[in-house]
Amino acid sequence: MFKKIIVLLALCFVSVTAYAHGVDDETQSFLLTNKGIAFGPFLYIGAKHMLTGYDHLLFLVGVIFFLYRTREILLYISFFTIGHSLTLLLGVMADINVNAYLIDAIIALSIVYKGFDNLGGFKQFFGRQPNTKVAVLVFGLFHGFGLATKLQEFEFDKEGLFVNLLGFNLGVEIGQFLALGFVLLVLGVWRRYSSYIKFSNVTNIALMAAGFLLLGFQLAGYFTTS
Repeated sequence: MFKKIIVLLALCFVSVTAYAHGVDDETQSFLLTNKGIAFGPFLYIGAKHMLTGYDHLLFLVGVIFFLYRTREILLYISFFTIGHSLTLLLGVMADINVNAYLIDAIIALSIVYKGFDNLGGFKQFFGRQPNTKVAVLVFGLFHGFGLATKLQEFEFDKEGLFVNLLGFNLGVEIGQFLALGFVLLVLGVWRRYSSYIKFSNVTNIALMAAGFLLLGFQLAGYFTTS
């Protein structure tokens, strides 16, 4: 049964990965033709991009899976937010070019990392536990570069660029808030049942499998386009 679930997950992620980090035709048209400040549209695009950014969301699911206190959840999400906000703004404003496939491969590895961490893999195999807050911050930096690479594909009008990026980043936070709200609602209901702990290992193994799948997809893209 578990193998069937993994196969189903694999098929789902193969079908949606391209859109998860792609940009639809309407958004492409806007980004290519926009001139000047457009805070509202960029805010909307940022929110939509986060809601369809399955790799970002999978990582966050792993981060909050074993967090029960609101304070802890907010603390970890804050570290992630600080990380990706810094590199999103820096990447675009300083025009730091990073290969999109390679950065997305690292983002995929962050999902594998968190699933492995949740399974207690580091303590079991290496005898020590990495600092989880630092790890979330560092991976947040990579996730921010992942967002930046998508925006760098378009030649933006320099006028109003910083304001537009702030709008996009705020939109990302709104999308993240909405997605996490839904995830926390589902987890909150599931945690009332003994199956939550019973199937926690299966869930995190599936999370790792999704990360490896995305990793393979990105590496294949890198080697076929290089």
